[in-house]
Formats: sequence, structure tokens, C-alpha cells
Amino acid sequence: MVTEIKLGLCNPPEPIYLYVKNAELGGESYLWYHYDIERDKTIPVSQRALTGYLSELRFTTKEFKGKDNLKLDIVVSADELYIVRTGVETNFAKSFLLAASLIQDFSKPLIIVANAGDENTVFCNLYDAASKSRIEREWNKNADWATIIHDIQFRLGGTPSTPKLSVVPQPVHPQDLRIKNIRTLLDYPLDLVKEWLQFQDVDRPSLLDISQINELIKTMCLAWASNKCEYPNHAESSYQKQVIDAVVSGADELTAINRWMQQLQTAKAGAV
Repeated sequence: MVTEIKLGLCNPPEPIYLYVKNAELGGESYLWYHYDIERDKTIPVSQRALTGYLSELRFTTKEFKGKDNLKLDIVVSADELYIVRTGVETNFAKSFLLAASLIQDFSKPLIIVANAGDENTVFCNLYDAASKSRIEREWNKNADWATIIHDIQFRLGGTPSTPKLSVVPQPVHPQDLRIKNIRTLLDYPLDLVKEWLQFQDVDRPSLLDISQINELIKTMCLAWASNKCEYPNHAESSYQKQVIDAVVSGADELTAINRWMQQLQTAKAGAV
């Protein structure tokens, strides 16, 4: 399909971010909004639905009150490039993922709807844009979210008619961002990372070689697992198989670590 290029004055080709929140501003209720960073201003969005093609799911870390928070970015191609950004643990993210997990063909447009719940929560309803039929899956707060995200990402990558759209370049070095994302997922203390780097005579991960970076990641992961396994060797062997081997086979590293964490937690709960 050839897209007509409009000539003349226009806005920069940057993604439009939508943030999820059940709130009120100026007497008007809204469920998602834009944020004007330059003016430090919240701009409510009156529409509750977004129609477009789901093109990507990715993790992003954002700092809030001095702490890193892991976000899920839902990238949608429509009249513009939209990114719906929400916390990975929110009801909106989980209800979206449950519905999206039922979709096998992402070459068709979807309607993403924000719905208000109790106590200022927001849920997501997903519809087939052509038939207007809702895509429903029974609510399951204990679902294997890591596997669901991985499966959706796999199907998105395997859909040739759905274009993979590039997002605004990340100014942070990829290896620095890699460590930051994993440290946030593990809730590993930043001071311990800095101390580890000091022993290597560097101040950031991107100055290390790849083997040292892998060793830092392993150190953080096994520290997290130290009280999750009855036998220390089990944590290391499961890490080798479920993370390192999985990544070598093509799995997303952050998703593999998340799945490994959930399996260890499940095993520990079952042993109690």
C-alpha cells in the first residue's frame, strides 16, 4: 500500500504517547492522557478508544520519585504512531495481554478501549475493528504474563503484513539500558551495581566487554534467587538453562529472566 505524503508544514514524526489513568481534570473525567513535558502539563484525551494495528510490545524503564519503574509500551500504527504506556503490573496491561493472547493474526486492525473500574482502576477491552466484536478471555490475575508477552511478541514478529515501526532512538547506550532494565526487573540495589562497576574500574556497563556484562547480569540474577531455592546449585543450573540457553536460542532476554523468576517463585511456594 502506497501512503500519500502530505507536503508542507507539519509536526515532527514522533510517536504520540498515551498514558493510562482514571482521573478528573477541570470537572471532566478521563481514562488516558498526553503529557506535555515542556509545559509540565497533563492533557486529557476525551476519546476512550484507539483504532490501529498492533506493531510491537516492549519494556521501558522510567524514573519516578528516584526509583526505576518498568513500563509496558503498546505500539500502535494508525494515522500516527501511538505508544500506550502503562505499568506492567496494572489491570490495564493485564486485561490487554489476556485479550491479545487470543489473537493469531495481527495484520488486522484492533480497537483498544480504556474502561473505568472500581477505585480509580482502568481496564482494557479489545475489539476486532472490522467486526466490532469484543475479544474476551476470562480474567486470571495469576496468568503467566512472561509467556503471554513472549508469545505475542513472537506472533508480531512473524506477521509479514504488519510493519515493524521504528521508535524514537534511545539516547542511552544499549548495554547500559540492558543492565538498567534487568536491574529494575530484579529490584536489585543500584548501589551494588555501582560497587561492582568500581571493582572493574569503570562507571557504566557500556565500558565493559560483553563477557563482563553477562557476568554482572548473572550476579544480579543469582543474588535475587539466593533465598528462592533450597539448593544454591539449582538456581545456577536453572539460570543456565532457562535464561542463557534460551537467549542463545533467540528468546528475549528480559522475558526469559522474568519467566525464570516466576518459575522459581512458583517452585518455592509449592515447597512451603
